[in-house]
Amino acid sequence: MTNELVPTFDDLMSAVREGYHEQDVRVIARAYRFAETAHRGRQRYSGDDYITHPTATAIFLAEMQLAFPVVVAGLLHDVLEDTPTSIGEIRKEFGEDVAGMVAGVTKLGYVKYRGVERYVENLRKMFLAMAADVRVLFIKFADRIHNLRTFDAVPEPKRQRIALETMQLYAPIANRLGMGEIRGRLEDLSFRHILPKEYNWVAELVSDRLAEKQKYFDRVKKTIEKDLDKAGVQVIKIGGRTKHLYSLYQKLLNHDRDITRIYDLVALRIQVPTIGDCYAALGIVHNRWKPLKGRIKDYIAQPKPNGYQSLHTTVFCEDGEIVEFQIRTPEMHRLAEFGIAAHWQYSEAGKRPKTPKELGWIKEIASIQKQIDDHQQFLKNLESLKIDVFQNRIFVFTPKGDVIDLPEQATPVDFAYAIHTDVGNKCAAARVNDEMVALDRPLYSGDIVEIVTDKKRKAPSADWLKFVKTKHARDKIKEGARAGGSAWVRKITREPKKRG
Repeated sequence: MTNELVPTFDDLMSAVREGYHEQDVRVIARAYRFAETAHRGRQRYSGDDYITHPTATAIFLAEMQLAFPVVVAGLLHDVLEDTPTSIGEIRKEFGEDVAGMVAGVTKLGYVKYRGVERYVENLRKMFLAMAADVRVLFIKFADRIHNLRTFDAVPEPKRQRIALETMQLYAPIANRLGMGEIRGRLEDLSFRHILPKEYNWVAELVSDRLAEKQKYFDRVKKTIEKDLDKAGVQVIKIGGRTKHLYSLYQKLLNHDRDITRIYDLVALRIQVPTIGDCYAALGIVHNRWKPLKGRIKDYIAQPKPNGYQSLHTTVFCEDGEIVEFQIRTPEMHRLAEFGIAAHWQYSEAGKRPKTPKELGWIKEIASIQKQIDDHQQFLKNLESLKIDVFQNRIFVFTPKGDVIDLPEQATPVDFAYAIHTDVGNKCAAARVNDEMVALDRPLYSGDIVEIVTDKKRKAPSADWLKFVKTKHARDKIKEGARAGGSAWVRKITREPKKRG
């Protein structure tokens, strides 16, 4: 049985034979032999031959149906950085287009800074690479996905650094490019390395819930198939989509960790030929089941900023169960899965398309960043352009190296309660990156946080409610105050709320 994490030449050929012209397959095979020779004798941390990594990268790009030069560049993406091979040799063997992509991936790999400066420098490099040739990012995403899937043998500090970088940088950019499936994979794989206990908890929840509900979803699917057929609406495909684990984890944190309150754990996706059919299908779904108020979303008439289009509705189905439907055309589905990469998918003509208009924001940022050396100024310019590439979560460390996931603008008090209720209730001071800081100071990704506790402290402070960001911290502060007999908590729980 083939191990997809350690693929062979035969696996690569199986992945490209059906989807690519014979002459292109021959070039891909030649690129494999070139890369195998260049990497000969090198091994990964796992002990596997190094060639298995670029092979897996190329297979992933082929599965995305990207044009064959991208697949070739995927095979060669580590040759310049890790072997004596020159850019001239690649250019001579495979042409300027492939050489340019390989050089672009290589430039992304070298960053001399640490901490926040490293993060910003990585961000700058990614925008420059996208502005020059966005296909470089597709290769980097494929490279990163395989690395994260095979990271168990990598030393812990490196694993943490790369997983955090992926969550904070690569996943948001994949999202901004409309590459929903890629973003989900990057987040889930990073989640597994950053918060392994939470990852396993969510994975088990999903497994149990799906086992419990699978027959029900199959019944709902058959019901709507019959209704659509009876109405004369052609159905191309109806399938289920399980929510990605990290996205589900974020929702669970906002719903008291209760999975029964998550209505879109599994969404039924209906693909129909035309936009008119999408709206017809929506009407048929609503004719069968009552929609939840405020849960109908028309992303066809008003697409998301990254170009995503679909109709979403959440309905009350049989037995009081709540189910989400997503209705779209095949083209909308292709763009939802692959985003901007869909413009570079393999075609008969084999021509490289022009950069889509949707990427104008990338060129604008690249132009600005070339003129700015200061890291903070670069971030301000991103903010002024309203480019949402940053996550709304931060990742901070305990002194022992454990990772704590918090919302943006979270404070040391939020951190303390995330560690343990007793740590929060007895919090007296905080040390961030070896410096004493105020308890209301916002934390940033990468901070190392140490809480100083006072064992004599009987209850938390009322002032903390003015600045904590997490519901968990607010609830625990009030609980701790009640248990400690604080007068202020009795006052705020008895006083009626002012209206107007």
